[in-house]
Amino acid sequence: MMLEDATLAVPVSAHDHIQGNARAVVTLVEYGDFQCPACGMAYPPVKRLQHRYAGNLRFVFRHFPLAQAHPNAHMAAELAEAAAVEGQFWAMHDWLYENQDAWVAAGTAGLEAGVRALGLDEQALAATMRNPDIDAHIRRDFMGGVRSGVNGTPGFYVNGYQFQGDFDALTRAISRVIARQQ
Repeated sequence: MMLEDATLAVPVSAHDHIQGNARAVVTLVEYGDFQCPACGMAYPPVKRLQHRYAGNLRFVFRHFPLAQAHPNAHMAAELAEAAAVEGQFWAMHDWLYENQDAWVAAGTAGLEAGVRALGLDEQALAATMRNPDIDAHIRRDFMGGVRSGVNGTPGFYVNGYQFQGDFDALTRAISRVIARQQ
């Protein structure tokens, strides 16, 4: 287990996108970038962790778009936040990662496919994306990541402590935390 000295500077709150049991033993926070290939590769193992530890794991996603490296990452984050207004954040989150290669290859036009795939109103979503609260949420996530020591994506925190390592080590770390609580 490689839990680092860096800790989560911004506690998990109602402003976050959260899946899982609110009283779970383990809270896994990911700072992610929807265009980041490493985040795309991390998506399936994170889903497996969520399934494996269902009642004991709470998953939190926070935006950390690396716009210089990934020019469409910020727009993808805006799209996910606009979908959140419609109660569709997790559906858009999943679509963006599951279809990452296709929409990245098509650029911003590829993001429109996600809107259609989820059956969202394109005009309403476009208007929502212009709301300054959308950008403020993404900026708040990003700056919280900077203050927490995130220097790349994906950035993971287990119960508030920065985790660095592969998914086998992350699985073992989560298992140990759960075992200690039982």
